Amino acid sequence: MVFFDLPVETKEDRKIATKFRKDLLKDGFGMFQFSMYLRHCHSQDNAEVHARRVKAVLPKKGMVGIMTITDRQFGLMEVFYGTKKETLNPPSQQLELF
Repeated sequence: MVFFDLPVETKEDRKIATKFRKDLLKDGFGMFQFSMYLRHCHSQDNAEVHARRVKAVLPKKGMVGIMTITDRQFGLMEVFYGTKKETLNPPSQQLELF
């Protein structure tokens, strides 16, 4: 999980924030909320690879957090839209080639 708060006050700030979001999407992350992106990883080693990729494209300004949670922890999350509880789709199974 990558979450961030980046400045968007100037045109250049917005351009940098947009590039960071696009880099996350290119690496297989999906938007959970506007400043929170998730990616399913099959192992701790795979999660570390993607964390390194995020660290390689960190913007100079703003705050970025990276959190690794287990499938079980993710499955225990409750998400509400308004007052109606919604179930989350389980992470997609992704084929990994070695």
